Amino acid sequence: MSRVVVNAFSISLDGFGTGEPQTLDEPFGHAGERLHRWLFAGEPGGERVTTGVDGAMGASGWDGSVGAEIMGRRKFWPYAGEWTDEDWQGWWGDDPPFHTPVFVLTHHPRPSIEMAGGTTFHFVDAAPEEALRLAREAAGDKDVRIGGGPSTVRDFLAAGLVDVMHLVVVPIVLGRGESLWTGLEGVEAQFDVEAVSSPTSGVTHLTFTRKAA
Repeated sequence: MSRVVVNAFSISLDGFGTGEPQTLDEPFGHAGERLHRWLFAGEPGGERVTTGVDGAMGASGWDGSVGAEIMGRRKFWPYAGEWTDEDWQGWWGDDPPFHTPVFVLTHHPRPSIEMAGGTTFHFVDAAPEEALRLAREAAGDKDVRIGGGPSTVRDFLAAGLVDVMHLVVVPIVLGRGESLWTGLEGVEAQFDVEAVSSPTSGVTHLTFTRKAA
């Protein structure tokens, strides 16, 4: 069976995966791009790092091993409630980087959006187990990635559905935002945890691998 993975998910020292408030202009709120600077040689959105620890870890999961992605509504669109702009097709332009089916979790389903490069966004109102069933059907024998945001990763961890998780602890303190760890006290006991630090960016890469039953 395919694995359920989290790739290169950045959090602050105090555990926040995004700042607040999230808007169209500031998708990560007051965190800005600080959580993701480690992944880019220059400014975020520019050329990705391809060498060293950061280059190797940042490339994980983008090698064709992932066959479907699950993401939360606010990774696709920053606001809760009814859709107010159904022309919105995400942050990533006409050819999003996923190149797979992407299942967007929302209490307000809408028609699927087919994009260039093999990405199709499907909007589903589903619990983690049902969303994973749909994603696995689409992924075949490839992995399913839980792409975020923090509450979505947290829900899949709480349900015991994540097999491998790569977290990137960025040396900043956000003080507020959306925490990855709320309600997950002791979750680390379910995993073997390895750490490696990057001398270039100062981040720490943590790999959580679920222990054998």
